[in-house]
Amino acid sequence: MHEKATPCRRLNGFILKFIHLLLVPFSLLYQGVLRLRNHLYTIGFFGVTEFDIPTINVGNLAFGGTGKTPHIEYLIRLLKPSYQIAVLSRGYKRKTSGYVFSNSEATPFTIGDEPYQIAHKFGDIAVGVCENRVLGLPYLLLDAPETEVVLLDDAYQHRALKPGLNILLTEQGNLYTQDKLVPSGYLREYAAASKRADIIIVTKCNPNLKEVQQKEIIAKLKPETNQEVFFSAIKYGHLVPYFENQLWNEPSAVLAFAGIANTDPFENYLKGQFEKVELKKFPDHHTLSMLEIEQLVSLFETIEGKNKILISTEKDYQKLLQSAPAELLHANPFYYLPIEISFLGNDQERFNKKIRDYVSQNRTNA
Repeated sequence: MHEKATPCRRLNGFILKFIHLLLVPFSLLYQGVLRLRNHLYTIGFFGVTEFDIPTINVGNLAFGGTGKTPHIEYLIRLLKPSYQIAVLSRGYKRKTSGYVFSNSEATPFTIGDEPYQIAHKFGDIAVGVCENRVLGLPYLLLDAPETEVVLLDDAYQHRALKPGLNILLTEQGNLYTQDKLVPSGYLREYAAASKRADIIIVTKCNPNLKEVQQKEIIAKLKPETNQEVFFSAIKYGHLVPYFENQLWNEPSAVLAFAGIANTDPFENYLKGQFEKVELKKFPDHHTLSMLEIEQLVSLFETIEGKNKILISTEKDYQKLLQSAPAELLHANPFYYLPIEISFLGNDQERFNKKIRDYVSQNRTNA
């Protein structure tokens, strides 16, 4: 049964369409600026730097939420047994500037929450952050001279640095071919810029996505003949306690919180696991204040039931762990939910081979 459209809903829809039409000219202007910039890079007016070391970039055309960090972590797990890996990121929302190398004193506030998560999770890989990747990469190689492969986190729009392999991510539910440039859409670069990619990964897919549906998506993306398209899905791990000596009693109620770009997969997964789930949303990369944590604790206390727990995303865990207000949560059963990605069907075998072949061939020829 279809829900009847009320006059209020019809009015809201009209207002949204009207606002969209008002913003389209600004999107077209922005597109013109981007096309000029990209053309100047293509014809060599602006300089482009390549490095004699295998470099793999993972980026997107949209603002946030496509799953760059889990895909970077997948590449680390894939290559780490055979190569010395280094990761270079911007370090979004950090409180420092310029190049910073992750060491024992690094925090989410000095290098950013996602680079800190990678450094903390994979302790024996080099992690550096710098707004300017061309300047940052030589510094990273000086700090980690044993590096054999560099993974670039979110450098798709950094045309001044040319990666050896360019991976572009796009969500199944929001393909870049069906979106528009800001401010009338969520793209930071127009869809035709996808031609620079060597690999396109459709992320956050339904794990049961059928082959015929995959073909339909590929048709919408219209990849170049030299581009390969893969499909990945989110895979959540077992809940991990924030603090030691937390006893597990099968919970029925959950208070979750998340400071990520798209909370839907996180929320939907929890609702599939627990009887009652309440989610508190925060902006992406948000740092919880003392007051906000106190409010979370107060809200948690109002939830009925004996077996109830607090759950955060893995990214929020990394940042909260380094903040003094986290102590306010010590008396509560508090967990975080790890996240990974998995490829659909035989895509894992194809993707792994593509990556390994690129690294081995370019490392030999370097």
